[in-house]
Amino acid sequence: MFTKRHLDNGIPVVMEQLKNFRSVILGVWVKVGSRSETPDKSGISHFLEHMFFKGTKKRTPTDISIDIDSLGGDLNAFTSRENTAFYVKVLDEYIDKGIELLSDIFMHSTFSGEELEKEKGVIKEEIKLVEDTPDDYIHDLFSKTVWGDVGLGQPILGRRDTVKAMTRDDLTNHVRKYYGTADTVVACAGNFEPDRVVNLLNHHLGGLRRGSEPEMFSPPAFKSEVAVYPKDLSETHICFGVEGISYASEDRYVLAILNSILGSSVSSRLFQEIREKKGYAYSIYSFASSYKDAGLWAVYAGTGRKKAVTVTELIVKEMKGLYETLSDVELRRAKDQLKGNLVLGLESTSSRMQSIARQEIYYGKYFPQKEIMKEIESVTLKQIKDLSYRLINQGKMCLTVFGRVKGEDFKGLF
Repeated sequence: MFTKRHLDNGIPVVMEQLKNFRSVILGVWVKVGSRSETPDKSGISHFLEHMFFKGTKKRTPTDISIDIDSLGGDLNAFTSRENTAFYVKVLDEYIDKGIELLSDIFMHSTFSGEELEKEKGVIKEEIKLVEDTPDDYIHDLFSKTVWGDVGLGQPILGRRDTVKAMTRDDLTNHVRKYYGTADTVVACAGNFEPDRVVNLLNHHLGGLRRGSEPEMFSPPAFKSEVAVYPKDLSETHICFGVEGISYASEDRYVLAILNSILGSSVSSRLFQEIREKKGYAYSIYSFASSYKDAGLWAVYAGTGRKKAVTVTELIVKEMKGLYETLSDVELRRAKDQLKGNLVLGLESTSSRMQSIARQEIYYGKYFPQKEIMKEIESVTLKQIKDLSYRLINQGKMCLTVFGRVKGEDFKGLF
């Protein structure tokens, strides 16, 4: 059962009560991520996410770790390009303690200078880890190619020089600017009593100030470019994509179906053609990334150096050929896959919490499962053909390649 309430200070609380579960997860979401950062403060949202776990007025970092382990729960956080979320997942009988612990780090973290300097080293190692994981790093490079050096094009982790220069004042200013009631959403899913959760939240989060409104951005321009990053790697990594759609677009289910047909499943065209039939790649998939006012639809492939151009050509060919070759059989299979994935996702309280939080942030309303199923089922073959033509055959294209390759090899592919 879904309910939406507001705390006394105005923070919306979206809740999905699941009485057959034994766990409960509660997340505090703040509408700020790497997109909001100036280039000289790149990575501050992610840095701050780390620092919330480094001590409060009444708990040391060790105390925080011991307290959550004593509950047998999970206390964690993540940063994306548009949001930062902090969550606690515990057995339903420990909901009071879980909310108190999460609220303590969210409201009363001290951001000590000593912990800040130690965490700089941790985050620098995290950046190195991504840079040493080319199938991850290619996505940062691709975002930079598509969106440029600012906004959505910035890496979520930041850069080594910006992390090194981060100060406590930078962190507290970021909190003061963005961590207000107008930027915050609370989401809860699992076995709990809504009245009790709201009362606990009013007690622990009631002191949060009324503050800033979420920032409004001009839609970023999608750049049609070819960017090649030479590096001595055993495999060549490719991201090729087109301009996509925003998170709340009316075409979101149409694109989800298109993405399934193109490359998000083992029966998809790219997987079958490039991996299964030709054996040119171990990993190949398509993905759609959507934001408040922008999006991209792209393909990742990891392949050998000698096959990189050929694989890129095949990806372009498959995408450009979608419009003329999409079939009712593929549409039916993609619909069934999406609906199956939706139902399976509902078996996880974490997935449900994230879903209702994003629905509140991006739509301001809740979509019941039946309504989503109906929307998926209503998509027609004409709709997926029209969208594929608009995005691919009439849209801009972008390519990023990472590995032992030369830029001139990829010119004139699209």
